Amino acid sequence: MARRSSHGRLKAEMNVVPYIDVMLVLLVIFMVAAPLLNQGVEVDLPQAQAEALDALAPELDAIILSITREEDCYLGVGPERAEPVACDTLEPRREAVGELLGRSPPPPVLVRADRDIKYDRVIQGMQALREVGAVRVGLSTAPPDLPPHRR
Repeated sequence: MARRSSHGRLKAEMNVVPYIDVMLVLLVIFMVAAPLLNQGVEVDLPQAQAEALDALAPELDAIILSITREEDCYLGVGPERAEPVACDTLEPRREAVGELLGRSPPPPVLVRADRDIKYDRVIQGMQALREVGAVRVGLSTAPPDLPPHRR
């Protein structure tokens, strides 16, 4: 609002308090919403010592096949959201994965499987990845010192 100064002229002042209030409300909303935007699939990984993927190929987006405790399969590429697929055929993402694996150099391929599922389901997923062109398929693990709820 404008106020009259002692000399009779208008003095322009901007009240920033409402803008600070709006900013704080937005900050709280984003802090609450950020954990809900988790793009990964919840999998209880087995523990083992392994080299980090970042050290293997930091510039490439990895193709990740996740298999949950319920033996549902999800396929994600890099930072994009993982989508449900058939473990034995990778449909409906089969062609897209084949195109990515045809690049030079091919992106790393990982399988993230829950520690309590049948080994047969993991082999089905790995075989489907090999059929679309994956030459090397890695198995994702959790570090040995990580508690189960943080994997």
